[in-house]
Amino acid sequence: MRILKPAECWTPKLRVRSFGNNNMAALCKGARRFKRIIFCHSLVRGFSGKYEYDIVVIGGGSGGLACAKEAAQYGKKVAVLDYVDPSPKGTKWGLGGTCVNVGCIPKKLMHQSALLGGALKDAAKYGWNVPHQPSHCWATMSLAVQNYVKSLNWGHRVQLQDRKVKYFNLKGQLTDGHTVIGTNKSGKETVLTTQDIVIATGSRPKYPVHVPGAVEHGISSDDIFWMKESPGKTLVVGASYVGLECAGFLTGIGLDVTVLVRSLALRGFDQQMAGLVTEHMDSHGTKFLWRRVPRKVEKLPSGSLQVTWVETSSDREEQDTFDTVLWAVGRAPVTRALNLDAAGVKLDEDTGKIIVSANEETSVPHVFAMGDVAKVPTTVFTPLEYSCVGLSEAEARRLYREGGIEVYHAFYKPLEFAVAQRDSSQCYIKAVCLRDGDQRILGLHFTGPNAGEVMQGFALGVRCGATYSHLMNTVGIHPTCAEELTKLHISKRSGLDATVTGC
Repeated sequence: MRILKPAECWTPKLRVRSFGNNNMAALCKGARRFKRIIFCHSLVRGFSGKYEYDIVVIGGGSGGLACAKEAAQYGKKVAVLDYVDPSPKGTKWGLGGTCVNVGCIPKKLMHQSALLGGALKDAAKYGWNVPHQPSHCWATMSLAVQNYVKSLNWGHRVQLQDRKVKYFNLKGQLTDGHTVIGTNKSGKETVLTTQDIVIATGSRPKYPVHVPGAVEHGISSDDIFWMKESPGKTLVVGASYVGLECAGFLTGIGLDVTVLVRSLALRGFDQQMAGLVTEHMDSHGTKFLWRRVPRKVEKLPSGSLQVTWVETSSDREEQDTFDTVLWAVGRAPVTRALNLDAAGVKLDEDTGKIIVSANEETSVPHVFAMGDVAKVPTTVFTPLEYSCVGLSEAEARRLYREGGIEVYHAFYKPLEFAVAQRDSSQCYIKAVCLRDGDQRILGLHFTGPNAGEVMQGFALGVRCGATYSHLMNTVGIHPTCAEELTKLHISKRSGLDATVTGC
């Protein structure tokens, strides 16, 4: 393996950290790329033994844990520091980071709870005798989810112990490129010296601090999964996938939910698909207020929250009362408390993100940072799931011009929807391909049941350079939703009706 020289290494790029399944997939990919470099680096330098550790990882989330365990398998002496500052509401959790505690895992489980509620409505059409009005118990669901998450926290600690990785429940700070100071909740400090440092601290939800009452009276995704009582009537501010996923499962379990949207839903995703997702949510009970921005949150004597917002086109004020206000307005990297300035690690002044080279090294030798770096396959776990890999249609048109791409698409009806007479008008698939040559697939997009399970296999094909002809030559498994991807024969350019008929 070629070892990069300092001049070659320092090519500044911004790496983007994100929430949820994107975070886990991309960080694990980053861990694999990182190990190829740092472990070779370390072997070439020749570890002198003057430091206590070979590698100290700050951050016990998906990326940090993956890196630590891989390093230990290569015979490195590794330590992991992980400490969770409580949310403004006081919520805290154990080892495992966002994904395990306040992201992918509890989100998917609560999404499943909502799907089961939908299945109960279908069950009568399939011959089951069910109560006319089945009810949902938040306390039962949340306790079960929290207990499972705690079992994962313990499992991560056991895995680190099995691999002889030292775990510290300490908040880490750098003093230089080889020294980390860990501080516990009582203020006691522990000094660790190390050959290399990996920063994998992830991000936390933002609060709109300019909105009076937002921090005092609102919650975020750091809190919703750990609430012991039902959030009741809920206002979700923001239409990111975090916001829509939370709004989706809250509606699915029977709560009154409104989403306040400043401009776009699912910014950064294919906007045609985003429209299908929000249309489905709207038709199933989630209310959307478009082009609104919050102005203030006030707590009434009754305990309810009165929220005032502005309609942006008219500047007209509107308000309503809610039991819970959930902010889903973005995330900020956890870098400010790491004392990076003292160590000389450079940050982007606007975003607070760490600037790294092509091999994840920061401006300080021996200090690395990990984050999302690729258009990885991902799923938005809204009531109608949306999964994708590769480029959106708009991105493809921008990169390859209008005439350079061909989009094949279809509206289909899942067999599961047939007997239950569910509306399938938002179940849609499209393949974004190059128009010339072998028509390499640039992006695949799918809305429908089990979207993540469908896309996971096709993502392998896209990564291996799959073409439209490969797709058409694949034998579909019948009867499945996934097989519809192998039958995409109508292009948008043709103008023909893309509705699938027959079985």
